[in-house]
Amino acid sequence: MAVPPPVLYPPFNIVRLSHVEYRVTNLAASRAFYVDTLGLQVTQEDAGTIYLRAMEERGHHSIILSQSDSANVARLGFKVFDDPDLDKAADWFSQQGLPIAWTTRPFMGRVLQTQDPWGVPLEFYAKMERLPSIAQKYALYRGVKPLRIDHFNLFSSDVDGAVAFYTQMGFRTTEYTSDAETGKTWAAWMHRKGGVHDIAFTNGTGPRLHHSAFWVPTPLNIIDLLDLMSTTGYRENIERGPGRHGISNAFFLYVRDPDGHRVEIYCSDYQTVDPDHEPIKWDLKDPQRQTLWGAPAPRSWFEEGSLFDSVPTQAPLLKAQPIVAP
Repeated sequence: MAVPPPVLYPPFNIVRLSHVEYRVTNLAASRAFYVDTLGLQVTQEDAGTIYLRAMEERGHHSIILSQSDSANVARLGFKVFDDPDLDKAADWFSQQGLPIAWTTRPFMGRVLQTQDPWGVPLEFYAKMERLPSIAQKYALYRGVKPLRIDHFNLFSSDVDGAVAFYTQMGFRTTEYTSDAETGKTWAAWMHRKGGVHDIAFTNGTGPRLHHSAFWVPTPLNIIDLLDLMSTTGYRENIERGPGRHGISNAFFLYVRDPDGHRVEIYCSDYQTVDPDHEPIKWDLKDPQRQTLWGAPAPRSWFEEGSLFDSVPTQAPLLKAQPIVAP
């Protein structure tokens, strides 16, 4: 199935992805991983919550870690252009028959909370508290030197349906994987901010969060992180990589936090700001789509993901299998 054409004048204006809220079972262990190992900066913390940002981010946070009895994902956050866009978004989600709720969130002001048709919990805001720049505070750089949050990737039971829905919100497809036997889409990469993706959908039991990703300065920072993790008790948390994806051209590494939440460390993709930028099609059986070079993805990478809080999952409509490492 061909991906739908982009909607260049969507009903409301999403600027970019913004943040993810992870529920974690041991806040101290999560802090050690995200702060002391990956190198994210603490912007606020108390006994139950830690807010984090990366080195180039001026917004208050891009990750929220919340203490919980069970590990899952509370919600995914997106920034809209201005406050009237929040009202436009509320009207649009209501017209789709989806629930909306208004709330006030710390450091974010007025927030619209809703969900997509598969139950993925979403929230939108216009203004987050701005913090002083620390991009040139080089004494603070450590770990993998994360610069900014880059994207979310979700397991979806209906990738074609997800692409159609998010296209209506103005997300534009940059690359996609097609199953030649059925013509259906197996995975798709969609953006708002002019990179390869703000959000992606991968065929699988869903909805679940496959990973969130952070952009880093160079591939050498990824090598440094591997050295650090392998000598500080995190060797088994290294799941896949380093390598280079065919899709997106990204140099990548996938690691798991203490609760199993997957984080991709990522650099070297390309610009997609032109409104007539044509999506690139890949065949599911092409081994270089997932790994231009490097070891094939392990089975865990295709099967394991983080549940969304209280959201039931469904088996995928498309029964197709990509290449998996033996």
